Amino acid sequence: MKVGDLKGTTIGLLASGGLDSCTITHWLNELDVKVICFTADLGQPDETDFSTIEARMRACGAADFVGVDLRRDVAALGLEGIQAQACYESRYWNVTGLGRQATTAGILPHVKTKGLSILAHGATGRGNDQVRFQLIANMLDPTVQVYAPWRDEAFLNRFGGRVQMIDYCQQHRLPIKASRNKPYSTDANLLGLTHEAGELESLDTPAELVTPEMGVWAKDAPDQGEVFTVRFERGQPVEINGRSVDIVGAILQSNEIGGRHGIGIGVHMVENRFVGVKSRGVYEQPGMELLGSCYGFLLHLVLDRRARELFDMLSLQFAKQVYQGYYNDLASQMIRSAVARVSALVSGTVTVMLYKGVVSYVSTEAVPHSLYTLDSSMEREGNFDHRDSEGLLRVLAVHAKALAARGQVNP
Repeated sequence: MKVGDLKGTTIGLLASGGLDSCTITHWLNELDVKVICFTADLGQPDETDFSTIEARMRACGAADFVGVDLRRDVAALGLEGIQAQACYESRYWNVTGLGRQATTAGILPHVKTKGLSILAHGATGRGNDQVRFQLIANMLDPTVQVYAPWRDEAFLNRFGGRVQMIDYCQQHRLPIKASRNKPYSTDANLLGLTHEAGELESLDTPAELVTPEMGVWAKDAPDQGEVFTVRFERGQPVEINGRSVDIVGAILQSNEIGGRHGIGIGVHMVENRFVGVKSRGVYEQPGMELLGSCYGFLLHLVLDRRARELFDMLSLQFAKQVYQGYYNDLASQMIRSAVARVSALVSGTVTVMLYKGVVSYVSTEAVPHSLYTLDSSMEREGNFDHRDSEGLLRVLAVHAKALAARGQVNP
């Protein structure tokens, strides 16, 4: 879809209030395209006053502004990520990918209420978010068309990158927060922050260039550790440090407590984007890392060997699904159903120690579905008789000796 197809029409724009949103809104207005801005409240720690976003977007030419509270939605999706232990490429808790799912799914009904059939976004043509916005919208409502300025030649001819957009906004006196001097870009929601672009694109730039917004670097954390206790019931966090919480409160408190000890702060990654290029990012994800670690300790107790192997495969696949924008497809539905069966067994209280970026196990209690017993004890405990293993090892030895006899083992 090209901007020439939009002249004289009204479209919706997923607007964060950042540089891209401001530039696109004003540029489209200049080309006789009316823009209604839709902004999701995802609990962004870097943008708490949504009236300022509305004022900013209206100053850039927005015909209307719709704010949608999606904090509970993104928190629920974060919990699904925790329950599935879905870290992309082993380190990234998909905080932005889950945020895009919450945003698109939550805003689409409001777009239709306004009678609109075109939804625009400011995601780059080199990144993952364009894929997420497109696929999520197409799956949830195939009647909605998606317009991406960063894939439109008219836009690309006008704006080569952030520098040109900043110059354009300053020329038109638009109230942007970005400047040429800002060394990187940040995307935020309740689950975490993503820092990328600018000076971070150079691998010679240390992650410490980033000024944390959800906590402190581990080296700057207190010299005294802190005990943290969370109670899960059927996969849901219900208490933190002895006080009842809902899912939003659980993530907020975990962000605050984990962040001040450097948990999940400044995670450096050079990851594989879905479009086939590598990108460098620095992530903040304190609550996800803290709750995810505690949940993982309970999974150690609940899953047997075969369930663990299957769970790990599903976890890896679900992380890729969310990262690539396929949260809603059949594969993800199947994975979520399987993970829900596991989550129903995950009840228990976990206590950990937080110290300078590290979550250390302290104890677990009241875990009704734990398979851990004293059958593995080195002492005279449990029902496992050492002598019973003699027959088992004789059987296993038959195969081991056959491998050697047939030359399949390289000494």
